[in-house]
Amino acid sequence: MTAPYEPLRSSDDPPPSDPAQYSDEHTRRKFPAKTLTTTGFSPSRAFLAASALLVLAFSCFRAGQWYLRTQSPQPSLGNTVPHEELDRIPSGANMSGKYNVGYFSNWGIYGRKYPPSLIPAEDLTHILYAFANVRPDSGEVYLSDKWADEEIHYEGDSWSDVGTNLYGNFKQLYLLKKRHRHLKLLLSIGGWSYSPSFHPMIVSPAHRTRFVHSAIRILEDYGLDGLDIDYEYPGNDEQARGYVELLRELRYALDEHASRKGANYRFLLTIAAPCGPSHFEKLYVRDMDQVLDFWNLMAYDYAGSWDSASGHQANIYGGALNTQKAIDFFTSRGVPRHKLIIGIPLYGRSFMNTAGPGAPFSGVGPGSWEQGTYDYRALPLPGSTVYHDDSLVASWSYDPRKKELISFDTDRIGWMKGQWITREGLGGGMYWELSGDKGPERHGMEGGEGKIQVPGRSLIRTVKEAMGGLDTTPNWLWYEGSKFENMRRCME
Repeated sequence: MTAPYEPLRSSDDPPPSDPAQYSDEHTRRKFPAKTLTTTGFSPSRAFLAASALLVLAFSCFRAGQWYLRTQSPQPSLGNTVPHEELDRIPSGANMSGKYNVGYFSNWGIYGRKYPPSLIPAEDLTHILYAFANVRPDSGEVYLSDKWADEEIHYEGDSWSDVGTNLYGNFKQLYLLKKRHRHLKLLLSIGGWSYSPSFHPMIVSPAHRTRFVHSAIRILEDYGLDGLDIDYEYPGNDEQARGYVELLRELRYALDEHASRKGANYRFLLTIAAPCGPSHFEKLYVRDMDQVLDFWNLMAYDYAGSWDSASGHQANIYGGALNTQKAIDFFTSRGVPRHKLIIGIPLYGRSFMNTAGPGAPFSGVGPGSWEQGTYDYRALPLPGSTVYHDDSLVASWSYDPRKKELISFDTDRIGWMKGQWITREGLGGGMYWELSGDKGPERHGMEGGEGKIQVPGRSLIRTVKEAMGGLDTTPNWLWYEGSKFENMRRCME
């Protein structure tokens, strides 16, 4: 049981910060090789010589670190993280287990009553915060709901703090990272609604530069572990090539940012990737994979209201669209299997006036929050029967009275998908989106069919248990260059 969720609106509206400025050159410090000659062997002389070499090497190393931080223009990021702290934080480049990646939508705090406190941190490795938007006329990345993202005061937040401080969802997510050091937070930029803003940006070098600078600034200000790009979708070759360039420029900027901070850490870069041939065949997959840490495959929406017949929306096998075909495509283009994260829907798609899968339909049901889609937490609806097709790894419910079919993943299918991910050597699971899962009570949420939770197991936890152990690579907590004073103090 959690405390009642009662957000409070702030009347303050802090001015936006300027984007960080980064140089276009990568400065490397090189030192000439040193040699030491001796005319005879002496233990004491050898010891002194060795000691001198160690002192010289250490001095050169420290000088090199200073040089890297000072030789090119850079944003004012305050003091670097103390070296004693860096020594206990690995780079984050190697997986120690499966990834379990969940999208958190900033609009979920409203009608859905899903604040950060309900996130099942022990069942996840990464949170993708959805969504930031892009200004099509400049390429600048900006947060889409300032009140939800940085202003809303949750329980325990003070109204009397001095200075510019971060509140909202991002403060709560940072505190979650402090309590769960394996949990990483990425900002997802784009999404279906905001993706049209990508089209003019992606083909303009100047707009891409602005995109990169502003995204890195947001990463430092709000305590992120990386960036996730959700561009749906490049429509032509020019946009697909621009996508590659944007990802390359982001990877370079993330690495430069870590270097300037003195951070022994790899800030992550991921994308939401399509599973339909009409979209993924346009991508320059090999080039993109060189700079991506992993791919979040949107392995759902294979069927919906746009079709002429009802169908399965997230099947692994069978049908014109399926997940196995997408896996085969990406691996054939050189993507390692462990970098492919399989999307699992926390919702179902409705088909009305139909006799079953593959039959014609007319219309869609009212849904939980929008017509045609129901949250997994509210499924199966009363009066319906659940069916499974293990050969396709698909499930659905059917109400013969309303003649409504809902394609969704049950916990049985979730278990099968988790085992399949492990058996196939894939990287893990991804979920759209967290508020749709079964879990704790939602205080203050309206009721009614399609919203009331039906008893059952969390799909996220079910898949996690079926996959086995999760990755435990530590996150990053030091943001000394943030514009927010409490973030610079690690929310102490």
